[in-house]
Amino acid sequence: MLVFYKERLAFLAVPKTGSTAYHTALSARADFVVTGPPELKHAPVRRYDRFFQNIFRKMYDTEMEIMAVVREPIDWLGSWYKYRSRDDRIGHPHSTRDLSFDDFVQGYMQNPRPEFADVGSQSQFFRTRNNGFGATHVFKYENQDKILRFIQDRLNMEVTLQRENVSPKRDLFLSPETEKKFRNHHAEEFSCHDAAR
Repeated sequence: MLVFYKERLAFLAVPKTGSTAYHTALSARADFVVTGPPELKHAPVRRYDRFFQNIFRKMYDTEMEIMAVVREPIDWLGSWYKYRSRDDRIGHPHSTRDLSFDDFVQGYMQNPRPEFADVGSQSQFFRTRNNGFGATHVFKYENQDKILRFIQDRLNMEVTLQRENVSPKRDLFLSPETEKKFRNHHAEEFSCHDAAR
């Protein structure tokens, strides 16, 4: 999470949407930087509004606009699947090394989810509190040019990104049956992505 006080902007870090690269590029420019623990670094809208936004309201009588990035849901799960197949995850309950992507998505649709597929939800990340403050600027992950243009215009600076947190290459084959089931059972994930710019 990055907060730029003068520009009244909070950049929330949705996991697996390239937030680490932006964090590296913008940390020195930010007034408020949260790098950990993960529950704070990746604080969803509700948590940000309850704790962080409240500070700005009470102390400075102002609110930060919220920006964040959302990824196409199957692509987002693919990123988690690849990330959890890293060598340092071997033997860990989160490891996906010995699973197919189809198995991973099937696991994601279970209730409760097995540990390896318990990766949260982008649509839940954007949920607001009752009468809470929602995300103002939500960008599609694939529209990196729009994200960069917005940040550069808002912060009046050039931004250079480096590739970070690159995951192993894996086959992301998904059977038509699994994809159809996922789209039906998690339509809100696709709606969340469709609504972004």
